Formats: sequence, C-alpha cells, structure tokens
Amino acid sequence: MEKWVVCAKKADFNKIAQEFDIDPVIARLIRNRDVEREEDIRQYLHGTLEELPSGSLMKDMDRAVSIIRAKIADRSRMRIIGDYDIDGVTATTILLKGLQRLGAVVDTYIPDRIKDGYGINEHLISQAVEDGIDTVITCDNGIAAWHEIETAKKAGLTVVVTDHHDIPFQDTEEGRKWLIPPADAVVNPKQPDCFYPNKYLCGAVVAWKLIWTLYEDAGISGDEILKFTELAAVATVGDVMDLKGENRIIVKEGLKRLRTTSFPGLKALIQVNNLEYTDITAYHVGFVLGPCINASGRLDTAARALDLLCTDDPVEAARLAGDLLALNESRKAMTEQGKEAAIKMVEETDIRNDAVLVIYLPDCHESLAGIIAGRIRELYHKPVFVLTKGEKMVKGSGRSIETYSMYEELVKCRDLLEQFGGHPMAAGLSLKEENVEAFRKELNRNCRLTEADLMPKIVIDVPMPISYVSRKLTEQLSLLEPFGKGNTKPLFAQNGLRVLNLRIIGKNHNVAKMFLADPAGLKIDAVYFGEAEKFAEYVQARANVSVTYYPDINVYQGRETLQLVIRNYC
Repeated sequence: MEKWVVCAKKADFNKIAQEFDIDPVIARLIRNRDVEREEDIRQYLHGTLEELPSGSLMKDMDRAVSIIRAKIADRSRMRIIGDYDIDGVTATTILLKGLQRLGAVVDTYIPDRIKDGYGINEHLISQAVEDGIDTVITCDNGIAAWHEIETAKKAGLTVVVTDHHDIPFQDTEEGRKWLIPPADAVVNPKQPDCFYPNKYLCGAVVAWKLIWTLYEDAGISGDEILKFTELAAVATVGDVMDLKGENRIIVKEGLKRLRTTSFPGLKALIQVNNLEYTDITAYHVGFVLGPCINASGRLDTAARALDLLCTDDPVEAARLAGDLLALNESRKAMTEQGKEAAIKMVEETDIRNDAVLVIYLPDCHESLAGIIAGRIRELYHKPVFVLTKGEKMVKGSGRSIETYSMYEELVKCRDLLEQFGGHPMAAGLSLKEENVEAFRKELNRNCRLTEADLMPKIVIDVPMPISYVSRKLTEQLSLLEPFGKGNTKPLFAQNGLRVLNLRIIGKNHNVAKMFLADPAGLKIDAVYFGEAEKFAEYVQARANVSVTYYPDINVYQGRETLQLVIRNYC
C-alpha cells in the first residue's frame, strides 16, 4: 500500500511568479523544496559558483593549509589515503592533482575493499612509516578512526583528516561526547563547532575546498580552481548528497562542464557509454557514469578508476573506460543474483516480520551489499542491512528510510560490532559471524518504527488537472533541474481520468502507451514504464483511475509531442 499526500506549503505564488517571470506552478514547486526567501529563490534559479561559501569558514581549514604549505616547502613526503567509492576516488583525484600543481611530493593509496577494508588502518600507517612518509592526508574517511590516528601520531606522522561522514559520539550522563580523532587538523563541516554553513557536502567537495583554499593562498587563478567542478559534481550525485543550496549549484554547473570536460578520463567514460551527444543529467551520472567508476572498487581495484580520472592520455583513458564499462556489466549480473537470493530469504524465513531487515548472504561479493540493500529497501520500504562473509569477519552495508537514522541505531549496537560508520540513510559495518543473529535481534528490539513509518509515502507537489499542462510549463520545469535527493522531480496528480487506446510495447513488455482523458473530454498522450501488464489489468477493470504524473516532451523520429509520464496509479 502507498499513502498519497499533498505537499501544501504556503506562499504568495502569483507574486513570486511575477517577480521571477515563472509560472505560479513553478513558484509552488520551488516553495515545496523549502526555498522561501527572495534571495534563496534567486540563488535556486540563478546561483553561480562565485557565490559558494569560502572554505576558510571550516574549522581547522587554516591549520590544514598552514601544515600543508610548510610540508610542501620542506619537500616532505605526503600520502593521500582515500576510499574506493566514487566519492573517495574523485576526492583523491582532486587532492592529488591539486597538491601536484602546488609542487608537493605526494602519492596516493586507496584501500583495497577486501584486503584493507574501509579507510585508514594500522597496516596502512605501518606501510606509510616504512615508505618514509611524513604526512598522511585522508579524504572521505578518517573521522571515525580515532585509535588508528592515535597510532599514526605515536609513530611520528603528521595527519590531516578531510571527511564528511557523521562525527562519532558517546552518550554519557553528562550529555553527548563527540569523538574527534587526535589529528593535526580535522576538516569536516559536521563538527559541532564548525561554522561552515553547508553540513552536507560530499567528501570530494571537502577535499576541493582544501585545494581551493590552498590555491587562493598561493595566488593561483580562479579558472584553475574551477576546473575541478565536474569532479565535484560527479561525486555529489554519486554519493547521493542533497541537491540543495551549494550542492545544487555545484552539480548544475558541473553538469554543464561535463559536456566539454578537460579530463580525458571523464570524456572517455562518456564516449564508451554513448553519451557524447546527450544532454547529460544527474540521472546519467547517478545511473550510468557513476556505477562504472564504482565498479572498479567493487570488483577489482579502485586504483583503476583513479588512473582513469588522473590520466592525461586519451588513448589510455579510452582503454581504462572500456575496462570499467565491462566491469560494470559484470557487476549488474552479480547484483541481480544477490537481489534474488535476498528476496528469497525475506519471503521464506521469519525475518519477513522484522521492521529492520538483516539479510546474511555469505556467498555474495561484499562490494555488492550496499546496492542489494538499496534494492531490497525499495521493494519492502524497510531499513535493510545486507551482510556478507569476508576473509576475516562478516561485512555489510545498510540502506535506510527517512524515519530511521541508521548511524544512530548502529551506535546503540556498537558492542556487537568491530567497526561501523555512515549517515542516517546509509552505513557500513563489520562484525564477527557469531554476532549476526544477536545484531539482528538487537536492532529490532531497539526499533521504534510504526506501521505508518513503514508505509511508502507518495508526496504530490500539485494536484493539477491535465488540462493545465502546456509546452511552456513543461519547458519551465527544466529551471528546477538538476533533480535528485533533496530536489526531487516534481510530481503532479489528477483523479477521475479515463484510459483510452492502451497498448503494451517494448521488448520486455514493460511500457504501456495510452491516452488519458479528463471528465471534459480533453485527451493527452501518456506512458507508463514498469509492470505494464499489471497496470493494464488494473486500469481496464475500472471506469476511472487516479494517477501521479510528470509532463515531458517526447521526441520520436523528429516529431515532438507533449506526454505525461505516469509514476503511480490507483
């Protein structure tokens, strides 16, 4: 079952429409995304990179810049320790290229997902000392590595942490105690005493802010600073950050720059995915380009994706892009197998009654746990942890729903875990195999989710008659792009519609084409993607249906027609 609700936020939509020369419906959509003040509306519609807050506002940024400038001057050896996902790889690329431009003696190490695990660890610290490294800079990791960084400090290393993950804490009788690692500088906007206005940057943007501040300090031009914009945009979308405020500007501008990117690796990846003549959107980054970058760290080594983003050789870029495309195809097949095994476990065991699903798939490749958890969450609308059997212990990833803070719930189970970290909506963890069942029971014992929390909620922006849909309005909807988390594609609805001339098309019979007719007899083209036969059976048994929809301009054989894309029906 789904619960349909209307977003009913109030404002003077006609006044906003007149002031910004937009349709009142567009004004309402902007207000529904919690953009209220006149200046915020202007920035939402017309914001530029020049308006982004200065990185120097971040706690410890000036200290980090001072440390790194001194290390460059002393020719001290530095090592960047990144992460194997899209955010970590792009963050590593930005730091590496930026520090090289500043004349640093620097190399990188991205941990192997299986051999090393996530983030900085004692093995990597020992290796750095053995290699004569003076300074370690983390990106997209480090904030939860208190003991590891303490070890690094005792070994004589200088450590600069750049990260964006939630700050670990302990609840004590005196209140919440934040566990900030003992690094020489910690740059993370989520620190409670950090005054940077955007707390929801991805790791690559935090790294970019560090390089940005270093460049400004060194007098390097703004054009060189902004050449990293498309990498920051790819990471922001790929790591599923809220597309609000600063993040939205970065992605909007980065997508424009992707079309003519100066990075041979990104250009090659666009070409092997046949997108060179496509208007690249956040969708293409999130579901086409991004998965190729992630596939490297999932099934092989993230060093291959790093090589792709760092290379200046178009021939090498083409070869690496082809390799990543092939890896991603393998990843898709393995993901489907894992998803089917997870569904079978839910349907055939007692865990189907749990509010929080903990699914242990010992034979599943550990790198696929997060993707499978996401698919199962979409299917059952419950928080999901998928666990796999690693070489030394069980590892897993979780994906959550809006009403369940995954990271905070893991904190309550910390005694059963070896390592964990993440956000309210996603988390990673490792634990001993004998603790798997206890972990499942403890999560569910602590769970306070209600039936209402577990019911999927369809939020309708505007209950709008299909007679109001026009080409001009549909074209104005592009002003709201890029769409994604925190800035969702608008959703409209009307009831009492008739479905006419329904036909099912497509190789897999997963597309339904039709006309929708309103009570006055107005007809408009419509299409439904998904279980088309189930849709047809439902609507043909009823005189009228209610639908949620999004208007679109369909281009076929050079002809453009207005159509509605149906998202939900009842």
